[in-house]
Amino acid sequence: MKSDTFHFQQFTIYQDRCAMKVGTDGVLLGAWAKGGKHILDIGTGTGLIALMMAQRYPHAEVVGIEIDAEACQQAMENVSQSPFHRQVHIVHTPLQRFLPPFLTLSDGATGECFDSIVSNPPYFINSLKNPDSKRTMARHADTLSPCDLFDGVNRLLAMDGTFSIIIPSDRVNDYLTEGYLHHLYPFSKCYVKTLPNKQPKRCLLSFQKQRPTNIDETVVNMMESPTERSEWYKKLTEDYYL
Repeated sequence: MKSDTFHFQQFTIYQDRCAMKVGTDGVLLGAWAKGGKHILDIGTGTGLIALMMAQRYPHAEVVGIEIDAEACQQAMENVSQSPFHRQVHIVHTPLQRFLPPFLTLSDGATGECFDSIVSNPPYFINSLKNPDSKRTMARHADTLSPCDLFDGVNRLLAMDGTFSIIIPSDRVNDYLTEGYLHHLYPFSKCYVKTLPNKQPKRCLLSFQKQRPTNIDETVVNMMESPTERSEWYKKLTEDYYL
């Protein structure tokens, strides 16, 4: 998965100028998250998740925002060469300063918000940093802390919208706490194991602005053995992997 080119069934990701390459986390989130009419991908990187959401939701408008200029340019090129170039728009901006045109009406009132927001966020805090500053930006929460992330989501998410992320399992409580502080409540948790005998390494989380009556919590395996994908993972990704 570390090649400079990654081919999917309906589009190709070129990633020689992106710090973070195509990885399992992005594929999981892009194939799992709930979409809508207006979808926002925060920290789009190569544009992978934005393109996956466009493929799954052909009538949606997808916006991917990215703080790194080179990654943003490459995402634009990936989108332009895909069948989804009319659906997906890439914007070079930090979340903290992003306000899409359709959210501000001429009289200054608030317009329609995103009904789906997705993010594979930078989640390392106080850990050893990579000497590559762009990779550090993509992986560490210096430029987008959990607080900044939830601030932005709370501002941009529709009242009936959903916000979905993928994070390490040992960071779940941190993100749940930040969500509650910003009045965003989890309604779905999916813990992902690499193999049945392993502990979960990742968690897919979905939040909403209304308090749910119950939380759907599942534990799944990506692989049945080191060489065999699980039925769950095969079904989830069957429209993407070659």
